[in-house]
Amino acid sequence: MAIKKATIKSIPYEEFKDNATYEQLVQELNANGVNVVVKKLDDLFDWGRSNSLWPLTFATSCCGIEFMAVCAARHDIARFGFEVTRNSPRQADVILVSGTITTKMAPVLKRLYDQMADPKYVVAIGGCSISGGPFTKSYHVVMGVDNIIPVNVYVPGCPPRPESFLYGMMQLQRIVKVENFFGTTNRKERDPFKAQSKERQAEIINQEEKA
Repeated sequence: MAIKKATIKSIPYEEFKDNATYEQLVQELNANGVNVVVKKLDDLFDWGRSNSLWPLTFATSCCGIEFMAVCAARHDIARFGFEVTRNSPRQADVILVSGTITTKMAPVLKRLYDQMADPKYVVAIGGCSISGGPFTKSYHVVMGVDNIIPVNVYVPGCPPRPESFLYGMMQLQRIVKVENFFGTTNRKERDPFKAQSKERQAEIINQEEKA
């Protein structure tokens, strides 16, 4: 028995050369009582992702107190959709590095970042996580978490106020909203460790072994 090829009547491709055609179709449907919105699927995904970023519960020093304050009722981080803090990296979208990262803590932070699903983001909160803060030139503190994991947003301060915290998260929202989810975002990020030279990799491994 021969199977006939199914033919589905559709609108000719010649009619989809500009946005005016889409707008005309939407107006016709709206005039007939049908509520239709024409938009890219990327925009819909990015809108949902940017307003539902789940941060990992991660704080190592005094910036963690600001993290608690921004989650409380006075500043209310829930207004922006960030209130769902997770204790598992597999359920989190963003790491808010709030506080000092010592050389002993660095491998743990790297492991948490690797366990997160793509796409994932990092916000460095405070001077310690950005550049070592008051512990600059110290032997036991990492001079910026961007030496370990890639950072998307920096929030300076020692410690930064909750308003600065919220502003940094709003900047991350803007980054997410303009991403191309199906093209560039939904891919594994380049490992910053592998980007280092062989000598630098050996130096990092020696520091971890000594710690």
